[in-house]
Amino acid sequence: MRPQMTLLDVLYNLFGFLVFGFYALLVVGVVLRVIMKRRPIGVSLAWLALILAIPVVGVSAYLILGEIRLGRRRAKLAQAMYRPYINWLQNLVAGFPHQPVIPSPKANPLVALIQSRLGMPLLGGNRVTLLSEPETILDQLIADIQQATISCYLEFYIWQEGGRADAVAEALIQAVRRGVDCRILLDSVGSAEFFDTGWPWRLRDAGVRIVEVLPVKTWRMPLHRQDLRMHRKLVIIDEQIAYTGSMNLVDPELFKQSSGVGQWIDVMVRVMGPVVSVMWSLFVRDWEMETGERLLDARPHEPEYWVEKGHHVQLIPSGPFVGGDCIQQILLQAIYQAEHSLVLTTPYFVPDDPLVAALQSAAARGVLVQLIIPERNDSRMVSFACNAFLEELLAAGVEIYRFRKGLLHTKSVLVDDEIALIGTVNLDRRSLWLNFESTLLIDDYSFATMLKGLQQDYIQQGKRLRLTEWRERSWIQRMLENVFYLFSPLL
Repeated sequence: MRPQMTLLDVLYNLFGFLVFGFYALLVVGVVLRVIMKRRPIGVSLAWLALILAIPVVGVSAYLILGEIRLGRRRAKLAQAMYRPYINWLQNLVAGFPHQPVIPSPKANPLVALIQSRLGMPLLGGNRVTLLSEPETILDQLIADIQQATISCYLEFYIWQEGGRADAVAEALIQAVRRGVDCRILLDSVGSAEFFDTGWPWRLRDAGVRIVEVLPVKTWRMPLHRQDLRMHRKLVIIDEQIAYTGSMNLVDPELFKQSSGVGQWIDVMVRVMGPVVSVMWSLFVRDWEMETGERLLDARPHEPEYWVEKGHHVQLIPSGPFVGGDCIQQILLQAIYQAEHSLVLTTPYFVPDDPLVAALQSAAARGVLVQLIIPERNDSRMVSFACNAFLEELLAAGVEIYRFRKGLLHTKSVLVDDEIALIGTVNLDRRSLWLNFESTLLIDDYSFATMLKGLQQDYIQQGKRLRLTEWRERSWIQRMLENVFYLFSPLL
């Protein structure tokens, strides 16, 4: 005889049915959302696989990380800021004699694409210095801050206390005491450890304004995607000197020494000339996005310009904003127009299908394609995902070198020994689609020659990967590579 169900049993079963129904509807709704977004097929399939294989993890991850959400306030600010900044750039160019400059035939398609998508001008009369030694970079930066009389604006993904980085902070404190306007933008995730030290308080007490960019808070997860990061490395001093490149505000002798990858190898470019004004406008745009304070028209802006011949430079800001995803198009355009040689350096190589196809196509038409990556990486997942792409590139004729003297962190592209792209962008989906980044296009043979010499030094300090040797790796390594390859669109 079956026992009769009590009212409590009925309510319990009804509650379970409602919970299951809600959960099923949530999974179906998220699946439909992924399908309707019409993103690259690999990205959509990776999300669908994760959602259907591990629904609780997959749905939670997608709701937190699946879509680009900068928040309503930032969206409104971005819309309000667009036209004033474009007008400011147009007035800037009109104020220079002999501007805009004529790009070289090789650079012309890239310059036109950047101008069309981002409104960024190619400007001549610049002096660009390639700095590749960390001591030289930090010493020069400190010296420039010590000479500042108007402003020091710094924007970094990572600031880590210790060593020469502390000397930079002390120089800023001294600058504020001289009446210099000092402001710092630091990414919330990259500089999380720095915000837990006493330095932010010391700097603020001295008068330096520090802003935590894209703060990570649990309550913000439904409204803001938490892994959208400010990855730029940008310094503007007195609106006449600027730096950008791959180096964070750290002392490489101390930075991540416990990770077992050796010292990080970076470059920065020091710029003087008209393009500094454009780089200055990028910082003040980022400042306004975070604080709502407009510095663009705060005081008369008097950029520096030299009549004599100098480097032709164009700034390429990128990120999750309208037009900011064109960095992938720029990179593909640069690869497809290569005729003789193509050299790429990156610490994190997790490309999408179009980038892999472009590199294979370049090698197939006889271009010498050389990819330089670190032998050891600080991210195991990224390392396995990277390795999954190497065999097909080696088979296509791409030369791959694994740098052995530390973690090569330089991000650069050199096309036909003539055009250089250098900045903060890694050759992975995160840099191409999610992070706020900055890159310089330098249309100048003399600078390209300097960059070529540095890249060849990297090659000399690396080991060339051979296809026959690479195919002999263990099946366990192959399996792990293929597993992480499936999820490479999400890394």
